[in-house]
Amino acid sequence: MNDQGDSERARPVPQTVTSGLTRAAIFSVLTIAPGAKSRDTVREVCGDLTALVRSVGFREPRGTLSCVVGIGSDAWDPLFGDPRPADLHRFPEIRADGRHAVSTPGDLLFHIRADRIDLCFELECQLLNRLGSSATPVDEVQGFRYFDNRDLIGFVDGSENPQGQALREAVLIGKEDPGFAGGTYVTVQKYLHDLNAWNALPTEQQEGIVGRKKLSNIELDDSVKPSYAHNALTKVVENGQEVKILRDNMPFGSPARREFGTYFIGYSRSPETVERMLRNMFVGEPAGNYDRLLDVSRAVTGTQFFVPSATFLEGLGESL
Repeated sequence: MNDQGDSERARPVPQTVTSGLTRAAIFSVLTIAPGAKSRDTVREVCGDLTALVRSVGFREPRGTLSCVVGIGSDAWDPLFGDPRPADLHRFPEIRADGRHAVSTPGDLLFHIRADRIDLCFELECQLLNRLGSSATPVDEVQGFRYFDNRDLIGFVDGSENPQGQALREAVLIGKEDPGFAGGTYVTVQKYLHDLNAWNALPTEQQEGIVGRKKLSNIELDDSVKPSYAHNALTKVVENGQEVKILRDNMPFGSPARREFGTYFIGYSRSPETVERMLRNMFVGEPAGNYDRLLDVSRAVTGTQFFVPSATFLEGLGESL
């Protein structure tokens, strides 16, 4: 009994990656300023993240406030040194026949989620105030849940996410990198859509591009689904089993600026899973059989991060 209890206590506690979808989110990507003082400040804020979330969230307990922090490849060594997460590297740029998955800078990611945008807003304010000049925002997106979990192109997004234990197994690192167990990798991309071009397409053609019925969200049968369908190209199979990721995508936009988009965020046990999906989308499987969503959508950011466990972050606070 005691041995089992000791084992449970020794197991790293993940960050709130699997806490569930919310109505609002802020995605904030920052770069860290040079110098030891900046790095010390970043470590201090990361170590105090749980307390900050608790303080802000206490004002509205039903707001389901949470925040996940990720660390970029270039920032890991200056912040933490060795050891290093086994698969942490920069987001790999992809080019194919005019389609471009760009790779953009990013040392920190704050993925802030709640059922109310004011909670997300307040927590981001507190984080940026604490960071001060030690980190500079290079991209910020305020996302919202659109009607019945649809994106701005009108289709339900995220319905294939794994659940329960399957979700934890798909996302959280285990014995393959024991020093970073309980962590995960996350990839983010900001896509802008040409909605005029998309809405000009017949619904049946849109359904073929996505691979689902627009109204019912039912997946098209393989006998009629095009090989270039989005959900066909983003299906990764290894040893006969589909490898799942956690998507928490959010629509965003500004009608006044005619800006409409989707912020893609994918958590996975290995970044290779998301990279394979993106190669299939941009290059094609086989080459040339690319994702036709890219005819009306373009990626304007692309960054990859490692999300250490909450236990790792709390250790930073104890060491300061």
